[in-house]
Parts: sequence; structure tokens; C-alpha cells
Amino acid sequence: MAHNHQAFDIASLMAPPPPSAASKRLSLIGVAALLATVTNAVTFMLPPLLPLMQARFALGLSDETWIFTALTLGGGAGFVLLPRLADVLSDRTTALLSGGVLTLGALIPAIGNSYPTIVLGCALLGFGSSAQLLPIGFLRRHLPGSKVSTAVSVLIMATGTGVVAGMIGGGLTVRSLSIASFFWILVLVSAATTVALMVIVPSAKPESAGKIGVLGTVWMLGWLTAVLLTFTQGLVWGDVVLVPLVAGIVGGITWIRAQRRSATAVFDLKLLTMPFVGVALLSAGLFGAVDAGFLLLVSYYTQTPRGAGYGLGIDALGTGLLMLPFALTMFISGKVAEKRVAKGRPGEVLVLGASISACGLAFLVVAHRQWWEYLVGAALIGLGSRAGYSGAFAVPQMLVPERKAGMAAGMAGTTMAIGIAFGSALITGVLSADTDPATHLPTASLYTVGYLVTLACALLILVATLVSQLRHHGEFKALLRQSGVLA
Repeated sequence: MAHNHQAFDIASLMAPPPPSAASKRLSLIGVAALLATVTNAVTFMLPPLLPLMQARFALGLSDETWIFTALTLGGGAGFVLLPRLADVLSDRTTALLSGGVLTLGALIPAIGNSYPTIVLGCALLGFGSSAQLLPIGFLRRHLPGSKVSTAVSVLIMATGTGVVAGMIGGGLTVRSLSIASFFWILVLVSAATTVALMVIVPSAKPESAGKIGVLGTVWMLGWLTAVLLTFTQGLVWGDVVLVPLVAGIVGGITWIRAQRRSATAVFDLKLLTMPFVGVALLSAGLFGAVDAGFLLLVSYYTQTPRGAGYGLGIDALGTGLLMLPFALTMFISGKVAEKRVAKGRPGEVLVLGASISACGLAFLVVAHRQWWEYLVGAALIGLGSRAGYSGAFAVPQMLVPERKAGMAAGMAGTTMAIGIAFGSALITGVLSADTDPATHLPTASLYTVGYLVTLACALLILVATLVSQLRHHGEFKALLRQSGVLA
């Protein structure tokens, strides 16, 4: 027995020590940063590749834009369901589900290599990429309070890194490989991320009980898709396009009425009555429309051959490089914006973000024919929109209890996805309004119109925020003091 006891002691000494609490925190922050990087890269990889896919599969402009629209509508569904799943199931289960969907979304177009499989795959990729919201919840639940602010800073950096990786990585890959090879690489990255989530994210009991509004989510996506068809197919279908428009409007009105009575509502609509929540969600959507409009206009114009009479004639990688300041300036404004909201000044953040974005868009209205002009415009729009997103997401988070953290993030994320889909559909409609008979490309003047329309979205944020400030002067700060967030 003594011999066995000695052997046990030796084995115990040779065994690796259990991971410390500090290493667990670092691992959790690290995997959160990885998830944020990959999911944001997925979101921003497509715009520079759209003209390439249009040529590869001989697509019309409206058909091709549905690749991006499928990505954003899938993201809208994910922004609704994934944070709620994290509340009702667990962070680990939901993270693994999102990683699996990301992998499947890349695998389908990698195998199929066709327009239908790319649209389907992008819808799944959009759903999985909405997992970028999950770290907000599981870091809040599994880290001590003093560490959450550090984790949020890391996530902001990872978000910017993901945007850079998406814009540059896609173009760099397809420069020497095929579109199918690009999706195969994405399969490997998504699978590796899923394994990391499985190993590191801890198991935990659900934060809340209840059912998930899957039917309400599908219903919401249905009427949104019908409305978006009006913008993308209006010039192609003629008067017939009024059918999906009316169906979408009626579906939206009945959806809102049903949500108010539903026990499994997609969103808690009562939150919209709280100070600045409604305008924050509206701003998230409009900032999404601004970004989508800018990314599509830049992608199409810069990759138009010079023989068309305008354009820069560069490839997807060149477009990504021109949009690099858009991603890099995101590193600057995010954390500053969240601190201002925490001090009870959400209106200041939204106004400043919208104003900076509006300056960038106003510049591009008159100057979008030289490569350096895109560097200037991209820097201003990225700086402004990141500040706006940070403010829009922070407002509902600071007003809800922890058990509703996922739902609050989902509300902001979904309105952002709706805005992106709306912006892409709107710009598609603008660029489809008039084409050159010889080249079948949009006429050059439509790009000026497109930037003006996108500028209007930024100005609408300004108007809505200023009105909300007049209506709710001091109320948001009072609620933060009441809840103990603000001393």
C-alpha cells in the first residue's frame, strides 16, 4: 500500500497543474476576440468580391446584390435568435451552433460553386456571423466586473481586425485562387474557430427560461424580404412590384400587432418607450444603410473598367485596400463612444458619429473619381459609423437587466442588419435606374445620386437624435443613476 501511495504522489507531481483563474480569463477573452474577428471578416469580405462574382456567373446587378442581401437577412435572423438562445440554452451551446452554421455556410458554395449555392451559403454565413454579439453576453456572465471593460476593448480591436481581414483577405485569396478555393479556406477557418469555442467556452446554466420566437423571426424576415424586393426589382418587374410591397407593409403591421400580444415575442417592444432606445435602434439601422451604400458604391465604381468612361479598373484586392481606412478608423472611435454613453450622453455620440459620416459622404458626392479620394472618404465614414454603432448598441445594454442582455444586443443587431439590407437594396435600385446601352453598366451620374441618397440616411440620424434629445433631456442619465450604472 505504501508503494502504491508513493506512486500516486509521484503521478500527482508529474501531472500538469490545473489552469489558473487568470489563464481561464485570458483564454475566454482570446476566444471571444477570435470569434469577433472571424465573424466580422465574414460580414465585410463580400462587397469587394461582388463585381467578380457578377462576371464569374454572368449575373445582372439586382441578382448579384441578393448575395449581399442574403448575407444581411441571415444576419438579421441570427441577431434575433442567437443572443436569445444564449439566454435560454447556454453560451457554449449557442457558440457551437453558430460555429457549425458558419462552417456549413462556407461548405455549400465551396462544393456547389454556383449562384444558387452562394446565395444559400451566404444566408447561413450571415446567420453564423451574427455570433459576433455572443461575446458581449458570455464575457459579461463569466468575467468579474473589473475585467469586462478590458474584454470589451479587446473585442473592439478584434472587430476592426476582422473588418480589415475581410476586406483584404477575400481579394488577396481570389487574386491567385478561385472563388471555390476562397470558400474552402473559409470552411477551415470556421471549423477551427468552432473547435476553439468547444474547448474554451465554459458550460453554464441558462440565464432565463422560456420559448424562442422562431415563428415571429421567420415572419419578420418574410415581410422584410417582400419590401426589399420592391427596391431591387422595381425597374425590372414594373407595376407587379406593388404586390410584394403591399404584402410587406401589411405583413409588417400585422407582425407588430402580433408581437405585442405574443408570449414568445422576438423583441420586448416596451423597451422602445425608454429614453433614447428607439432612436438608438433607428440609428443602428441607418448607420447600417450608410455602410452598405458606401461599400457597394465603392466596390462597383472602383472595379469598373476604365474603358467604360469612368471607374478605376482595379481588382477586388485593390478595392479592399482603398477601403482599409474605413476599418482602421474603427479602432479609434469605438471605446471613446462607449465611455460617453456610460456617462449618460448617448445623443452626443450619435450626433458626432452621424456628422463625421455625413462629412465623408458629402466629400464623396463631389470627389469619387481618384483613388486617394476614397481613402479620405473611407476614413471619415469608418470613424463616424463605428462611434455610432458603439453608441447604438450600448444604450439598450445599459438599461436592461443581465438576463435580457442577449435580447438587447439582438434588437440593435437586427435593426443594423435590416439597415444594411435596406441600404444595399436602395443603392441597387439607384444604380439600376439607367444603364449605358453599349456597356450595360450604370451611368456615371448615378454614383453621385447614390452618395446623395446615402448622405440623406446620415442626416436623418442627426434629425432623429436631436428630436430625441429635446424630448428626453436628462432622462437617460437619470435612469443610469437609478440603476447604479452612473454614480
